Amino acid sequence: MTSLEDFADWADGRRGALRMEAFYRFAREHHGVLLDGRDPAGGRWSFDTEKREPPPKDGRLDVPAPPMPKEDDIDAEVRADLDRWAREGIRFTGRDGPRRFPATAREARARLRHFLRHRLTAFGRYEDAMVSTDPWLAHSLLSSSFNLGLLDPVEAVRGAEQAYRLQGAPLAAVEGFVRQVMGWRDYLWHTYWYFGKGGRDSNELGARRSLPDWWRDLDADAVDARCLRDVLAGVRDRAWVHHIPRLMVLGNYALQRGWRPAELVEWFHTRFVDGYEWVMTGNVVGTSQYADLGRTTTKPYVAGGAYINRMSDYCGGCRYDPHQRLGEDACPFTAGYWAFLAGNRSRIPASARMARTLKQLSRLGDLDAVVAQEKRRGSDPP
Repeated sequence: MTSLEDFADWADGRRGALRMEAFYRFAREHHGVLLDGRDPAGGRWSFDTEKREPPPKDGRLDVPAPPMPKEDDIDAEVRADLDRWAREGIRFTGRDGPRRFPATAREARARLRHFLRHRLTAFGRYEDAMVSTDPWLAHSLLSSSFNLGLLDPVEAVRGAEQAYRLQGAPLAAVEGFVRQVMGWRDYLWHTYWYFGKGGRDSNELGARRSLPDWWRDLDADAVDARCLRDVLAGVRDRAWVHHIPRLMVLGNYALQRGWRPAELVEWFHTRFVDGYEWVMTGNVVGTSQYADLGRTTTKPYVAGGAYINRMSDYCGGCRYDPHQRLGEDACPFTAGYWAFLAGNRSRIPASARMARTLKQLSRLGDLDAVVAQEKRRGSDPP
């Protein structure tokens, strides 16, 4: 929505890091979105605190499923080509299945209309939730449509604002969607070009491990940890999971294991239906792997099993205990979290909003044992 020139004018006039929050406010004012006069609608620029609800106990959001495309002769031709290339030796990753994402502007607009009418109201509250039985929840599934040029982000943002103004959609839900489209998405696009493509090579935490074969091949069946198994299977079967499984399951696990950020960018780029390089460079190198030490975000997005337990239904049926960091039942995310902090405490800047957490390391009597345990585990599937 914001032009390269307008972003550069905004960025050139600022000192220090270019924070998304500041850009988002600039963009809202610049484009006149969700404003009451000169003030933000509802008196606040952000309703983030109202978007962190865990999923309902029964796992149901009571929203209709997103409309799926109807395949036609072109889909049949494409599938025939892919099958022929596979027979000729081209190696693909993932499983064949029905097409789930728009390939025409008409399909993309139909999905947008359905989202605004039936799913937007539940989006804000459960934006960060994960449910094993419902991969879509209330998400719009429009990212690939934007990336392919099938849908104008202006149309989506104005449609969401109209849903608030005329249909009474909850402001927190509308603001959350607007933030994703004209805030975070635009911010990643612009910083990719503003800082240059060399940002992909950032590796300030010194991560040196290569991605293991089971991860590259999307071998979900090799994984016991329920959350990681389900999310990896989602990538294998749908080429898509929403942003929290990407960040707090896939990215979180990779960050804890010290996998090379550039390899992870390539993995996300080639495994996801919306995986363009400009999308994944900022999301993976900056946000997920904290490889630029805060140019994109103010802290590492690293967490133990307690976060996944709170925001999902995964831990109840898992062989690992999210509260255990040592032993056979130790959650790989919980153990990996403390091992990561122990190995990177000297690299994480004091300004990274983690001072209190880092101080807890000295109080963990079993920290050395946890670190040794995670070294033995290495990159084996958990």
